[in-house]
Amino acid sequence: MIGRRRFIQILAATTVLGARSARAAQWRGVALGADVSITLTGPGADQTLRDLPALLERLDGTFSLYRPSELTRLNATGAAEPSPWMRDALALCDRLHAHTDGAFDPTVQPVWHARATGGDLVAARAAIGWRRVTLTPDHVQLAPGQALTLNGMAQGFAADVIRAWLAAAGYTQALVNVGEYAALGGPFALGISDPAAGQIGEIKLAPGHALAASSPRATLVAGEPHIVHPRGLPPVWSTVAVETEDAAMADGLSTALVFFTRDEIKALSVRLPALKRVTLIDDRGDLTVV
Repeated sequence: MIGRRRFIQILAATTVLGARSARAAQWRGVALGADVSITLTGPGADQTLRDLPALLERLDGTFSLYRPSELTRLNATGAAEPSPWMRDALALCDRLHAHTDGAFDPTVQPVWHARATGGDLVAARAAIGWRRVTLTPDHVQLAPGQALTLNGMAQGFAADVIRAWLAAAGYTQALVNVGEYAALGGPFALGISDPAAGQIGEIKLAPGHALAASSPRATLVAGEPHIVHPRGLPPVWSTVAVETEDAAMADGLSTALVFFTRDEIKALSVRLPALKRVTLIDDRGDLTVV
């Protein structure tokens, strides 16, 4: 499952607009199965970024499916007292599930795993159901047979955590990329790319906003798109890019909206003011913005 989110096709096109005269420090690495890059402008930026690996290690130790973590322990035991990060992430999952009429559902993990390993798909599908997860501020309990994936929002959550960490240190200009982008200051120019059509659009990411994209057919598992709908519906779009103020929200929405029609996305944008912009690329490579 390593590299599961590499199909996110957002390419940094430029550095900070209007701040190119300032020296920017850069850091690159890997966390949560994604290539990580941080561009930071301000005094002491190099020293600050030297402390970043410890923060990424904590995030990996909470959300990773690729190594022992708080998430893998929850999946193994079926119950846990969640850490503050896990509690916040699961609360966001609950909101995303409601916003998307159930299309965002972390309990699809058994289906993904069954496809990847040749396991029992019938049993895996029977385990799906976010509403069967018991969630309180102090406890999470999975139903029998259930397991969670947070890959649909954890990279965005990590980008938000890092952005907040940099802001708390006094920085006002940074572009955080953990597979999804979170801007501190800005604006930034980002290129939108599709697995089949290539880079075909550019977005000027507003100051303080975040951008996430999902391309369900960029990676196939047993011949099926790697993003799983809880009711088995096929994706509508080749790529969906979502801009909101929070990268975790953008990440989760981009995961779910690959199954929404244009009219359904328009209706959601009316109900959900946090949804700033959605860029859609269809199977012909045509791009539209909602």
